[in-house]
Amino acid sequence: MGIPRNTGGGVDMLSERAKMMRDAVEKSQSITDNVVNILGSFDHRLSALDTAMRPTQIRTHAIRKAHGNIDKTLKAAEVILSQFDISRQAEVKILKGPHEDLESYLQAIEQLRNNIRFFSNNKSFKSSDGVLNHANSLLAKAISKLEEEFKQLLLSYSKPVEPDRLFECLPNSMRPSSGSPGHQESSGKNRLSNSIAEQNGAENAVFTPPTLIPPRILPLLHDLAQQMVQAGHQQQFVKIYRDTRSPVLEESLRLLGVEKLSKDDVQKMQWEVLEAKIGNWIHFMRIAVKLLFSGEHKVCDQIFEGFDSLKDQCFAEVTTTSVAMLLSFGDAIAKSKRSPEKLFVLLDMYEIMRELHSEIESLFIGKACNEIRESAFGLTKRLAQTAQETFSDFEEAVEKDATKTAVSDGTVHPLTSYVINYVKFLFDYQSTLKQLFQEFENGGDSNSQLAAVTMRIMQALQTNLDGKSKQYKDPALTHLFLMNNIHYMVRSVRRSEAKDLLGDDWVQRHRRVVQQHANQYKRIAWAKILQCLSIQGLTSSGGSNSGSVDGQNSSGVSRSIVKDRFKTFNVQFEELHQRQTQWTVPDTELRESLRLAVAEVLLPAYRSFIKRFGPLVESGKNSQKYIRYSAEDLDRMLGEFFEGKTLNEPKR
Repeated sequence: MGIPRNTGGGVDMLSERAKMMRDAVEKSQSITDNVVNILGSFDHRLSALDTAMRPTQIRTHAIRKAHGNIDKTLKAAEVILSQFDISRQAEVKILKGPHEDLESYLQAIEQLRNNIRFFSNNKSFKSSDGVLNHANSLLAKAISKLEEEFKQLLLSYSKPVEPDRLFECLPNSMRPSSGSPGHQESSGKNRLSNSIAEQNGAENAVFTPPTLIPPRILPLLHDLAQQMVQAGHQQQFVKIYRDTRSPVLEESLRLLGVEKLSKDDVQKMQWEVLEAKIGNWIHFMRIAVKLLFSGEHKVCDQIFEGFDSLKDQCFAEVTTTSVAMLLSFGDAIAKSKRSPEKLFVLLDMYEIMRELHSEIESLFIGKACNEIRESAFGLTKRLAQTAQETFSDFEEAVEKDATKTAVSDGTVHPLTSYVINYVKFLFDYQSTLKQLFQEFENGGDSNSQLAAVTMRIMQALQTNLDGKSKQYKDPALTHLFLMNNIHYMVRSVRRSEAKDLLGDDWVQRHRRVVQQHANQYKRIAWAKILQCLSIQGLTSSGGSNSGSVDGQNSSGVSRSIVKDRFKTFNVQFEELHQRQTQWTVPDTELRESLRLAVAEVLLPAYRSFIKRFGPLVESGKNSQKYIRYSAEDLDRMLGEFFEGKTLNEPKR
């Protein structure tokens, strides 16, 4: 199918439409040109108007800016005027002083500080330098008055603590029954015994430090301290605090009985006096650390809250003299001439320093307290060292004791009782001695070390006793002396804690030694008299023992020899009785045992001798001259042996 051709009418329609479109475009272009011309003319007129209005705009902006500056100036002036007003109010309060109203006074100082900060930050104000100078001068006066107020307030409430008040702070078991511990009515021995009892219960005891300054005053002192520190017056503050509190603490100790004693003072004292003073010192140390120093530390904690370094410095300066006064006595003892009797007081002193170690460490903390803390710990070490050296000296002194004090009756020597009591007393200090061994013996089993030392002391005593026993001319008395002394050692060990340490083996071994000396005594003392009761030597050279007694003699037996035997027996027994009733066996059980051992040998031999040979003498004249004693008489007289009778006492 072909494309249809356009008709003539259709072409005309298209042409008409095209013409209309051209007309519309031309008209639009004409309108656009007109609008452009109008806008150009309008822009020209606006530019002219803007040029005309510019001076007016500039003047308006300047007026607005001026108003803003005026507002700012007025506001600044108001602030400055308010600061002047605050400054005047603060000045009035400061000039009145802090005494009447401390809280208001402190507020005034704070206001003044704020005022100073304000003008320091507003240097552009032409009078700021003058204002600052006046404010700083006023602040200096205020702080000066605060210092004086602090000093007066602290001085008013700083009073020495009376001993009775301190005793009330002690546990009941440690309170003195009457008077202060400085009193010396009680003996040193009792004082030390009390000290040991106190130490045994000190660990669990409750100590209540006294109130040194009323609690209501402490916040005021804290506020004053804070102001002084903020003002940079730390050193003036420390001086005021030290000069006020230190003498009060020293006076509290002086009232308690603490004395400042040098090494020379200690050396010149009689032992009984020194022993009592040492017992008191132990009590003083406990009171000082647990009550006075602890109470002083609590005061510092509250006054210097927030100023730790200053707190440590003030506490150190307040306590330095008092601590030195206490430690100087301990040092004097530790450095004085060593002697055995000082060991126990040295151990007592060492014990109290060990007991107080943790509290000293917690109270005297910080760099400022280093010297005090080290002084205290140094004393502990010196006491331990001196005690250890004294202990070693004692062992050597026992072995080398050369006292010429002889016990003529063979009883227990004073050295033996002294050493045994010394050893028994040492066992009251077992834990302390073990601590010493750990410090000086480089560890090891402290029980074994204590046992070894105890055995060495016992051996040293035996060695010394062996030497002393040789002073006796009578060998029998030598063995009686050793029997008595070693038996005393054994009995004492069995009845004390030393038994567990030395062991049953030591006890049994030394019991055998006692028996050996008893046997040796019996053999030496009675061998000669028993020989008189022997049949040996009674028969004639050619005779026989088998003959019967015929009134005057028996076959082969010499009547004269029998008479001589009886006479010799009587003389020897009487000599033994006279001498050995003066000898002493102090232990009742041992004495009876020894008498029985002699009787068991002597009496049967005597009875047998009389029964066999008595008729030869009884048939003659003056038989009582020869047969002077019956067996019962001998038994009774043996009961008088070893009683330690003097020569002028009757023999029967």
